[in-house]
Amino acid sequence: MLKPPYAEKDISGCAVVGIMNISGNNFGSEKIVNAIKCMRDRSNGLGGGFAAYGIYPEHKDLYAFHMMYLDTNRRYDAEDFLKKKFNIAASERIPTAKVNSISESPVLWRYFLSVENKPPLMSEEDFVVQTVIYINANIDGAFVASSGKNMGVFKGVGYPEDIARFYKLQDYEAYIWLSHGRFPTNTVGWWGGAHPFNILDWSVVHNGELSSYGTNARYLEMYGYKCELMTDTEVVAYTMDLLMRRHKLPLNLVAKVIAAPLWKEIDNLEPKERRILTRLRQTYSSLLLNGPFSFIIANQDQMIGITDRIRLRPLIYASNKDMFYISTEEAAIRTIESDLKNIKIPRGGEPVVAQLLTSDIRHQTSSSREGATN
Repeated sequence: MLKPPYAEKDISGCAVVGIMNISGNNFGSEKIVNAIKCMRDRSNGLGGGFAAYGIYPEHKDLYAFHMMYLDTNRRYDAEDFLKKKFNIAASERIPTAKVNSISESPVLWRYFLSVENKPPLMSEEDFVVQTVIYINANIDGAFVASSGKNMGVFKGVGYPEDIARFYKLQDYEAYIWLSHGRFPTNTVGWWGGAHPFNILDWSVVHNGELSSYGTNARYLEMYGYKCELMTDTEVVAYTMDLLMRRHKLPLNLVAKVIAAPLWKEIDNLEPKERRILTRLRQTYSSLLLNGPFSFIIANQDQMIGITDRIRLRPLIYASNKDMFYISTEEAAIRTIESDLKNIKIPRGGEPVVAQLLTSDIRHQTSSSREGATN
């Protein structure tokens, strides 16, 4: 006998959550694991992952490459390549634990690197990006999961709480944690395609689907970014790196690129703002992200939440003292924080930003520097 409709629960969309201590104080993984576990019905066991900032203080000035290899021979190939580009200060297997629900995994390795042989006119950051793109595209069976400083991405095929136990995240402390549960959009679940996606200090978790992926990816290729991880969210990490690091746009304008107002809205603005937004639409039309989305994006200084312009995917944020929370569901935040302040829903297409109080503001935004702002 079929169950009545009200007995069925079909959750549309992934689970995403981010937690930041804006004073830069590290805290354990318990909060982020319990928050994402609360939204298990949004996951399906085909993908889960975490990004953590501040976890490698002993190597804080080195690029931390988290690598996935299909077998040990691929590791040797990648290491030969890395030795030509970097000084490898440390190299080790990423610690893992046996988890019954995770039957197999790639070879997981991490390296702490300093740039050695970059071209004289190329920045270190561009050199690292170029290296990541090359490995993902050209070294068969090798993938870079993360490449920032003093941070790392831990992801795979499984429910996020199982991925946390697999990577022994109870042994880490960070001042920013991101997490995602579900699977890579429009492709099979696989370890490299699970969220978060990362390049340099940028990490992204995504609830939704980008129908503009092809257009976005082709535009990014003009600037040397090549999408190889077989899912739409990869373009978001590269877009943030291009617009904020390379083109030095402030976050309020980046939001108007990726979640652009409708032309009829632009036409009704004051002349100065109309000119600015018209030029943005004309210059970056191929970076408009179409489709339903809510993102949580992090770098060393910030945690950012943003939805599509008509809010087809949910997002909520809240704070308590120096803790800031962004999540798909309010229940996930209340599970780990009972005394919440300023629980709000951001307007569509408008970023909410948690800012590190001690930051040197390497990633400029238009907001005030008072910590968490919207």
